[in-house]
Amino acid sequence: MIKYLPLSFIIFWSSAFVSGQFIVQSASPFASLAFRFMIVAIGFLIFSYYFKEKIFINLKLIIQAAVTGILFHGFYLGGVFFSYSVGLTATLSALIVGLQPVLTNILSGPILKERVTIIQWFGIILGFIGTIMVIGLDIGKSIPTLGIISSIVALLGATIATIWQKKFTSNLTLSVNNFYQALAASIFLLIISILFETPFINFDNRFVLSMGWQIIMVSFGAYAILMYLLKIGTASKTSSLFFLVPPTTAVMALFVLDEKLFIIDIIGLLICTFGVYIATRTNVSK
Repeated sequence: MIKYLPLSFIIFWSSAFVSGQFIVQSASPFASLAFRFMIVAIGFLIFSYYFKEKIFINLKLIIQAAVTGILFHGFYLGGVFFSYSVGLTATLSALIVGLQPVLTNILSGPILKERVTIIQWFGIILGFIGTIMVIGLDIGKSIPTLGIISSIVALLGATIATIWQKKFTSNLTLSVNNFYQALAASIFLLIISILFETPFINFDNRFVLSMGWQIIMVSFGAYAILMYLLKIGTASKTSSLFFLVPPTTAVMALFVLDEKLFIIDIIGLLICTFGVYIATRTNVSK
């Protein structure tokens, strides 16, 4: 069962880029995320209480979990959703934040003292090349500068959050950890929404269905899987899974958002898949 978790994570995480496009058509980006993570926080609180997990932990652990939540949900998802609101496509946004494994592998060595092998680097390079091939034809189009900047902010947020989570908050149970992450993110995003946008949410069918999917399948599903994979594996190997998100998003966007997919994209997807396999397989020597 555990061996299927990476595949489930890739599918659920990629679907967030597509469903997020629908959400920002019915709500302002930061307000919608603040709403989402308040619901998620309540859900993980109920889960923690039901399984009698220790919820009131020391302040240091709470702060560590809160920082992860603000980085992952606030900066990463906030940057992605804002890029949608100014017109960036799902595939191009996924490409930019999909560079996260490169930064994580560069930083995980000196910060986490993880050894990234030559074989892993080879897989990472293949993943990067495959990702560029998938999205490459879109780069020549006119794209919003603010969307690029916000996606870069999202990239930095996801990278720092991955390393922070592995270094500091792996000792918490997943549900308690996710509760404090979601709560901190919701408060942070609410403040950002009040300060930098005109908050609004239209609870139409499009918003309810898309937000419901993101809460259940992404926040309770994909994100919990990510935290578990970080807990049992290395940050560098886990982050390499993000290389499969852009091509997977491109395929989903083809059918759902009518974004174009060419032959070179298919080839890039195969190269990317092989690269991620090399970078993440369990028998790579440490």
